[in-house]
Amino acid sequence: MTLKHVDPEARQGPLRRALNNVGRSRAGRWYGIHVASPLDAHLLRHTGGRLRLVGPLPTALLSTTGARSGRVRENPVVYFHDGRDVILVASSFGRDRHPAWFHNLVAHPEARLNGDRYQAAQVTDPADYQRLYALAVGLYPGYADYRKRTAAVGRTIPVLRLTPA
Repeated sequence: MTLKHVDPEARQGPLRRALNNVGRSRAGRWYGIHVASPLDAHLLRHTGGRLRLVGPLPTALLSTTGARSGRVRENPVVYFHDGRDVILVASSFGRDRHPAWFHNLVAHPEARLNGDRYQAAQVTDPADYQRLYALAVGLYPGYADYRKRTAAVGRTIPVLRLTPA
């Protein structure tokens, strides 16, 4: 599967804006957590990335090594580009804990995204973090909702930079 280049500052059409609003609703968040996320890895793998359930969001198949198990794990992730690098936001739909794939990348930074090899690193520079998070919110405004939700429980949403290996 080829990874499509995603410009987070690209203009969004009315359909995409409407679908983003649905995704930000209570029902949309439930759908993302309980339906789309569990099934998208299978759909992405078996359709070569052509079909996914998260609507208009750019989604790719992330393969990591399990932090504790050492087994290969596959998860659908929303992404965008910053130059040649790929940016991932470990929002977990604004839940109380980081997603498992984040812990996997911290323990084993080597990963594959749609089959291409990358080296992951958490963005720790405050200015770069704020810039990238603002781009993420421009791509999907729900990230602003997730930030408010996680701030209430004391969790900061990590941003990761994947550099081509």
